[in-house]
Amino acid sequence: MRRPKSKDFRKQQRISEESEIELLKSWIESQKPESGSNPMSLPPLPKNAPVGRVDDTAFSRYAGVGRFEQLPLSKKTKDGLRAAKFVSMTEIQRASLPHALCGRDILGAAKTGSGKTLAFIIPVLETLYRERWGPEDGVGSIIISPTRELAGQLFDVLKSVGKFHNFSAGLLIGGRKDVDMEKERVNELNILICTPGRLLQHMDETPNFECSQMQVLVLDEADRILDSGFKKELNAIISQLPKRRQTLLFSATQTKSIQDLARLSLKDPEYLSVHEESVTATPTLLKQIVMEVALDQKLNMLWSFIKTHLQSKILVFLSSCKQVKFVFEAFKKLHPGIPLKCLHGRMKQERRMAIYSEFCEKRSVLFSTDVAARGLDFNKAVDWVVQVDCPENVASYIHRVGRTARYKSVGKSVLFLLPSEMQMFEKLKAAKVPVHFNKPKKELVQPVSTLLASLLVKYPDLQHRAQRAFVTYLRSIHIQKDKEIFDVMKLPIDEYSASLGLPMTPKIRFLNQKIKSKGALAKTILDEPQHQKEENELKISQKKLDSSDSEGEETENDLLLAADNPKEEGKASEDAEIMPATRILKKKKLKINVHRPLGTRVVFDDEGHTLPPLARIADTQSGKESLLLDPEQKAEYYRKMREDLKKADKEDKLLERQRRREKRIKQKMKWKEGNMDEDDDVSGSESDKATARPNKKSKVYFDSDSDDGERNEVTGKGAIGAGSVSLEEQEALALKLLNSMHSS
Repeated sequence: MRRPKSKDFRKQQRISEESEIELLKSWIESQKPESGSNPMSLPPLPKNAPVGRVDDTAFSRYAGVGRFEQLPLSKKTKDGLRAAKFVSMTEIQRASLPHALCGRDILGAAKTGSGKTLAFIIPVLETLYRERWGPEDGVGSIIISPTRELAGQLFDVLKSVGKFHNFSAGLLIGGRKDVDMEKERVNELNILICTPGRLLQHMDETPNFECSQMQVLVLDEADRILDSGFKKELNAIISQLPKRRQTLLFSATQTKSIQDLARLSLKDPEYLSVHEESVTATPTLLKQIVMEVALDQKLNMLWSFIKTHLQSKILVFLSSCKQVKFVFEAFKKLHPGIPLKCLHGRMKQERRMAIYSEFCEKRSVLFSTDVAARGLDFNKAVDWVVQVDCPENVASYIHRVGRTARYKSVGKSVLFLLPSEMQMFEKLKAAKVPVHFNKPKKELVQPVSTLLASLLVKYPDLQHRAQRAFVTYLRSIHIQKDKEIFDVMKLPIDEYSASLGLPMTPKIRFLNQKIKSKGALAKTILDEPQHQKEENELKISQKKLDSSDSEGEETENDLLLAADNPKEEGKASEDAEIMPATRILKKKKLKINVHRPLGTRVVFDDEGHTLPPLARIADTQSGKESLLLDPEQKAEYYRKMREDLKKADKEDKLLERQRRREKRIKQKMKWKEGNMDEDDDVSGSESDKATARPNKKSKVYFDSDSDDGERNEVTGKGAIGAGSVSLEEQEALALKLLNSMHSS
């Protein structure tokens, strides 16, 4: 059991830390690098050169040094780096750390796998240490990551390097159920590593959560966080952060947009692109291949590639999570001979982290969306990165291939491009990406489409997955901005559907609308003979009705893809857009043409001559047509019409009143007859009821039958007061009642 530290020891430790902080501040201030300079241009210090204080007034230079121990860092940080076996700095670390330690804003761009994580973790730890940050000070730094997996990876690095510090840190990511526990403790954390959505949730919902004293803001994979997918969340977050802070932005492809920088309130940032002048934009040990593959041959090529690389660790990128699910389930049932895994934004967080960890440790094939393309560092090298679907731009390609050939390891990548997407090959070469074009060896291709067709027959659920994969892929092409590369109208849709094993091509609503917008159907009508136009117009109107029916069946769902991926978030359900050819069409709905010519009623006289439209109200006896348009004549006509209507209205009201009165009388008589019939079965308990309810009004029955009168006397019914009523009195009472009803 560890003994608690004595008061003298804690005091001595505090004094030692204060003296160290004063030394570090003096060292940083005296050897501060010039603004706008790149410390990498300076020669490194000799190995035996003194570090830190050289004499009473001078310190050693730390700009341009090559080892962490030569930087003005605290002993706790250096111990953590040493324990994690970090000794020498990478290029981005040598360029950015001298500026970041001075408190300057940084825009850092470097190749994937170049060590950008330590370039911002170290400044965060040192800034809070020099400010003597404690639990009572609250949030001192926020590190924002676009994906949960990358956030978890950053948290692991922070724990290993900063384990000798006394800071409290928390990982705030979506997909976890312990948000209530997070709300209780988040105000006590000093360093937050989070995704944008989870951070904004705490800002909006957690009581007393505030970041007014925050010192450092970090955006990892900044280009992704600054794009349109996270725009709303980031703007809401930035509005709640103090403007006096240090901001560090790092990514493999950095932005220089004035609009983005203004949103973050950056002050004279240092733009450090250590590989901007490099010969290549990707790691030098990465071999990159591009192949031209037809759309209906993509799965055949992928299956053949996996079968010929069973001893490799392969990362496969597809456009949407529905494609990932289908390919994973289908290939798993075909047993390729290597473990298969899938990763996408729709999975629960615990499952995603488990799959990520398993892939890091074991040889397998991982099918993934772009959720795995950003910043993830797989412990054991990925041998191959296979991009089955074309990335949306060059930056996305660089991030994908950056999952292999990290640090000083080798790697390979292959990109399948459609004939209509070959312009991407030229763009990659223009961006200094050393890609090599190879032709696929057709003799090595193992067809898998026939096997998929048999699987879809055996597993109906798999056929549904194939349909959704078909729809989402076409939509991913349809929504791309670069129409020079992505044109859904150039795709062989029927052949692609057959390659997935589908027995027929599903009908796609948005594709039908695109065809109509181009006027393809209208052009066909104009080219047809005149006698065929009516028949074809009827067919076209039927197609429009069918498409409108499918629109009504579509249900709203979450984005295109996952929250982690803007392409995967807020989208409509694919199931409603899949309309098999065997669908029974609804009955055609006729539409009224509001622009049709209006007809006029023609009136003829007895001799067959046409009369003016107002002839029906003319004085037929006078025969003067000039009176038809006379205002007085028309006014007199309308006055008579109003009088006739009032008279008819009175007659109708009287008839209706009489009808209601007769109906009421009939109902009363039926009610009386029904009560009399019921009295035949009434036992002696009826009198008990009458005595039990003395306030109940007695009922009077009118009947000419003397037997009934006698019965009424016996049972007490028909009595007024306590005496009996004779037949003559009943008749007189009935006549009086009828007269009163008529008078009302």
